[in-house]
Amino acid sequence: MIHKSLPKFLILPFSLIACFSWSVIFDSSAFALPGQSTEDVAAWIKAHPTLRPSPAERFFVQKSDTAAQRFSFQASVLAAGKVGFTKDRSKIRNERITMFDAVNGMTFDRLQESLRSIYGLEIYQDFKNARVVYEYPNQSTVNASRFAKTPIKEALQGQLRVGDRYAYWVEVAQPRDGKAFTGQMTVLLKSDLDKLETELKVR
Repeated sequence: MIHKSLPKFLILPFSLIACFSWSVIFDSSAFALPGQSTEDVAAWIKAHPTLRPSPAERFFVQKSDTAAQRFSFQASVLAAGKVGFTKDRSKIRNERITMFDAVNGMTFDRLQESLRSIYGLEIYQDFKNARVVYEYPNQSTVNASRFAKTPIKEALQGQLRVGDRYAYWVEVAQPRDGKAFTGQMTVLLKSDLDKLETELKVR
């Protein structure tokens, strides 16, 4: 059975990720982010040496070497969070990286490196310098989830950040006992941040 190869940052040693990131920056023939047209983003995805979509993929790209390691990238015209309605379907509003690794586990650091590998140093620095506006779970959520025996609410650990250019939502599913295997990093328009924060607080 033929599998799509996972992006290099899933399997390269940490010390090599920086070199790989620079190759992405210089090799990409286009660059697109939330706020740009669907046509520009589709062209960027198609030309991106890390994403390498199949002919049938446009805004949703999936990679997997084995069932234990998977990666996906999705660009959407909808606001991040709960699915809603939008009149303007000509502009991308969020782009999400999702990773699952049952071999090495998942951490916030790995998600940050995936951000740098795909978008380059400028967006990575915008994320690193971004202000944390919401972080979860808080202690009351942890206590309530343990009382209600709903461990998933305790396991979901995340942050919302706002930078100069974009807002960011990073999340890992960290069990109480054991390591996290899955996580996601979303780049979104700052104008959609309040909606997402409100939804996460009542999730």
